[in-house]
Amino acid sequence: MTSPSRGEIWLVDLDSTRGQEIQKTRPVLVVSTNLFAPIPLRIIIPITTWQDKFDSCPFMVKLPATATNRLNRDSAANVLQIRSLSTQRFAKYLGKLEPNLIAEILAGLVICVDYEC
Repeated sequence: MTSPSRGEIWLVDLDSTRGQEIQKTRPVLVVSTNLFAPIPLRIIIPITTWQDKFDSCPFMVKLPATATNRLNRDSAANVLQIRSLSTQRFAKYLGKLEPNLIAEILAGLVICVDYEC
């Protein structure tokens, strides 16, 4: 398996979970720096099907389906569900996300942690 890299979308098994944690096998976006590639862990943002009610959520970033990202429908990056996963959970490479959307997702993360420069 190729090592998952920042900006890539992979199909990943998120089970087993607890409470409100996002679950099942689904696409995720790798956001961790490639500097840590030798470590078999990646920081990811889960991706879910887009719903119009997400428009008002600063931690849900809309990801239109494109030939580059290979999502099969318009989706949302759920920044609030960020987590670290073993690379053993990564099942299949799907595509790559556009840099402007990665920047929007990272801005959503800044909102979630209430970080001020």
